[in-house]
Amino acid sequence: MLKRCIMIFLRFDNGQIIDSVRERYDPLENHVKPHITLVFPFDSGIETSELKDHISTVLYKSSPFEVILNGITPTNAFGKYLFLNIQKGGNEIIEMHKRLYTGILQDYYPEWLKGKVFLPHMTVGNFDNEEDFIVAINETRNIIDSFKTTVNEISVEIIDENEDSIIELNIPLE
Repeated sequence: MLKRCIMIFLRFDNGQIIDSVRERYDPLENHVKPHITLVFPFDSGIETSELKDHISTVLYKSSPFEVILNGITPTNAFGKYLFLNIQKGGNEIIEMHKRLYTGILQDYYPEWLKGKVFLPHMTVGNFDNEEDFIVAINETRNIIDSFKTTVNEISVEIIDENEDSIIELNIPLE
């Protein structure tokens, strides 16, 4: 059994701003690069080739697309998080999310997301207590930078026992 996640890794010319926010507020900052999650962490014995075939099939004819992120929003929906909002490219991400959770991945759709709306985002902060959360909200409120890039590929990571990200597959968009 492997713990995996399917995501989009993003690189920005001004990515050091995101890195500095994550350094302060995201406990996973040293474990995984900035990303948007398409399929949330799941444990499975699915073979790498089978997973690659599924992703390639459901994302067939998905073209590269532009993503723009801007504005950090606090949320209490699933815990105490800071989300960097997607201003452009969200519809493409939602469509990929829906398509990926079919076939061999349909049984891995998370219980906590059933009946809720999938809101694509980049997590830049995660908190255990309210005080730290409030401080971070106030400290990130004035970050108004926009982050722009093109999504060219989808990645599958294996999450090891230390929560480190090991890239298993990169699947280009055509």
